[in-house]
Amino acid sequence: MDFKLNQEELEIQRETREYAKNEIAPMVEPFESGKGSPKLLIEGMGRQGLFRFFVPEQYGGRYDRVLCLPVCVAREELARVYNYAGACIATQGLATVPIVQAGSETQKKRYLPGLAAGESIGSFALTEPMFGSDAASVSTRAERSGAGYVINGQKRFASNAGICDFYVIFARTGPDPRAKGISAFLVDSKTRGLKFKPIQILCYDVLGELTFERMEVPAESLLGEENQGFPLAMQTLDVLRATVGAHAVGTAQAALDYSLAYAKQRVQFGQAIVNQQAIKFKLAEMAVQISAARLMVYQAGAAKDENAPDITIKSSMAKLFATETAQKVVDQALQIFGGNGVVVKDYPMERLYREVRAPRVYEGTSEIQTLIIANRLIKESIG
Repeated sequence: MDFKLNQEELEIQRETREYAKNEIAPMVEPFESGKGSPKLLIEGMGRQGLFRFFVPEQYGGRYDRVLCLPVCVAREELARVYNYAGACIATQGLATVPIVQAGSETQKKRYLPGLAAGESIGSFALTEPMFGSDAASVSTRAERSGAGYVINGQKRFASNAGICDFYVIFARTGPDPRAKGISAFLVDSKTRGLKFKPIQILCYDVLGELTFERMEVPAESLLGEENQGFPLAMQTLDVLRATVGAHAVGTAQAALDYSLAYAKQRVQFGQAIVNQQAIKFKLAEMAVQISAARLMVYQAGAAKDENAPDITIKSSMAKLFATETAQKVVDQALQIFGGNGVVVKDYPMERLYREVRAPRVYEGTSEIQTLIIANRLIKESIG
């Protein structure tokens, strides 16, 4: 099967590539030196229309439903220039998709237009200090109180914490254990009883830990039906999982781009190192692996948009292969740079080496993706 992007998808690729080159590239140094403005970046991405992929047309979006492949195309180009830009499109999507999937008409009208335009920033808060991969073990509790709920607990690695306008928070509401007793809530960031502290990771990102101390929210904060929050969280991650693979492909492609340019100008033993067989082999292998990862990611995105029955295994395979491939490609690129590859300033490889690590962990670790794939294969072989 010959897989090709259609004309509109190619236009998204071209427009995003130009935008990233002209608008995002100049922001990299300020962000890396601690002087970047996340809100300004998100506002600019909103004006570019990059969040409209997650929102239906009637609320200011681009299509009649949420599509995955266009996000994959755009996210690859963003991550190719800067990791944080690629992360921004995903974090906005994580906060938007649950509202599209389960929000009331009032909630959709209130939140979606601003999210699509980049004028409102959302956060997705599922992970807790003691529970990451085991997301069904949520311990944060939301108990009925009068006309609303009182929420107590903690969240960790909440996206956009501290800069967002609202949080999508998952908390336990029912007596049923694990997944069956979890609900989702839309909570204003200024709600009394909500505290946050920032978390710093290897690469630049906006993450935080949230603490809820008798945080009161009205009944209309409930997103979807009570005790149906866990399927909503999983459906949301299903939309975004393949785009993590696209992000990894963008990072890997950047590493190859930098390696080719460097190998052409770096002279050792009287000639550019690009002429050495060992370097040629590395470059060729990197290109092959990136091409294979890109194809898997785009096919998974297309399968999601076509409501294919095997989307879960396709997206898990795409994320697993692409993120693991990116780690190997960046490592080989750093090897091509030699000693200059570990220099913090003047060369980009140290930054890429930090950036490439996180996608193998968030939105389902490589080990979790492997389990998903294996369990599906076993189930199908028995059936």
